[in-house]
Amino acid sequence: MHKIHSMLCLVMLATLLAGCCTLAPGPADVDLSQRQVRVVTTVGMIADAAENVGGERVDVTGLMGPGVDPHLYKASAGDVQRLSQADVIFYNGLHLEAQMGEVLEKMDGQGIKTVAIAEGIDTSLLLQPAEFEGNYDPHIWFDVTLWVQAVEAVRHTLVEMDPDSTAIYEANAEAYLAELETLQTYVEEQAARVPAEQRVLITAHDAFNYFGQAYGFEVRGLQGISTESEAGTGDVQGLADFIAERRIPAIFVESSVPVRNVEAVQAAVKAQGFEVAIGGELFSDAMGDEGTEEGTYIGMVRHNVDTIVGALVRE
Repeated sequence: MHKIHSMLCLVMLATLLAGCCTLAPGPADVDLSQRQVRVVTTVGMIADAAENVGGERVDVTGLMGPGVDPHLYKASAGDVQRLSQADVIFYNGLHLEAQMGEVLEKMDGQGIKTVAIAEGIDTSLLLQPAEFEGNYDPHIWFDVTLWVQAVEAVRHTLVEMDPDSTAIYEANAEAYLAELETLQTYVEEQAARVPAEQRVLITAHDAFNYFGQAYGFEVRGLQGISTESEAGTGDVQGLADFIAERRIPAIFVESSVPVRNVEAVQAAVKAQGFEVAIGGELFSDAMGDEGTEEGTYIGMVRHNVDTIVGALVRE
């Protein structure tokens, strides 16, 4: 009886796997010119880039929504299925999706095209903080000029995969890159409103170093570059000392990091007789809700710089 039950289970599993393959043939099995290109991405910023470049030619699924921390995210069974049905997987790389590394490697090994858009950027342009053990800072989207290169990587990949739609991808990319050029100008103009001595950005974790380098801000984070590291009492006190000594007017919370960490810093500063405000919420590793301005890359960046400048400029 046990053997019969085992055989039935094997038959059911084989049928299920066969059904999955029938429903979701890979790029080698289907002419992509006959349907949309199935794109799966990790973080929302990459999904937004793929949608802007691909337009109606792509069907984009983003795995990590608003408020999700990509450093800690682990792929669910549903995610693995979605990844296995993709024509192309775009992810950031540079260890941003640290917990998904093994899954992404398996997808690549199964012949599904996987592209780490940040890893094609000239390493001379990447930051390599000493505390990150020889690895590069993955938060490239905070420098709009670097994000332009990521968008170009998406365009190149889609053109390579679906050459019949090259004109569509090129036109969409050209229009979107023009919007990013306008965004770069806007961020530079807003940052210039903050006097140089007041350009100190303090956040929950060290995600904004590219922003600081590009737009002239000194950046401090309570946690390290990855939120896998935990902030201790010494970290809180050290940052509080810095804030009180420099009379920093505001610190910021992040949408994908627990607010309690920044509130602990605020309390430690108050204990030293100085009041520091929480200047607002910034979007760091995830964008805002779908359908809002902050739910797009451009809207997210505009929100961040407006929030930072609004809190730091002392009228």
